[in-house]
Amino acid sequence: MATDYQKRLGARLRAIRQQQGLTLQQVEEVSGGRWKAVVVGSYERGDRAVSVAKLAELSEFYNVPVSELLPKEDLPSSATSAAASKIMLDLRKLSRADLDPELRPVSRFAHTIQLQRGDFNGNVLTIRGEDLRALSVIYGTDPEDLVIRLEDEGVLAQA
Repeated sequence: MATDYQKRLGARLRAIRQQQGLTLQQVEEVSGGRWKAVVVGSYERGDRAVSVAKLAELSEFYNVPVSELLPKEDLPSSATSAAASKIMLDLRKLSRADLDPELRPVSRFAHTIQLQRGDFNGNVLTIRGEDLRALSVIYGTDPEDLVIRLEDEGVLAQA
């Protein structure tokens, strides 16, 4: 069952496609079959979770920044502040051998951000609100709920 966030993400994907004057079938044709109409349609309905990698590929296909594919936040003020503010990941805790396997995508995501920024201080990594929203897509949850989960797992660094 699609979460509210997945539905809002899907609506945003549909809006971008429609702004570009494309039908689902045209997306498949223009992409040379790379993007199947049925797959893009399932993303747009929120029936299928879209990975960050696929979201990045779609942003390239539509020629828009990833942030434009993400739904705009309309959360309560506490959630907005958590999602909009920067959070710090404790990279040492994310690299533990006994890390919960469900958190490995967070670790890979953090590593990718480090590579993009050339930031290898090795202790903490600050992720921005739009990074947090993208990461929450992986988990099919709202950014606020993801922050709570990361706090519970003990992988957030103290400011």
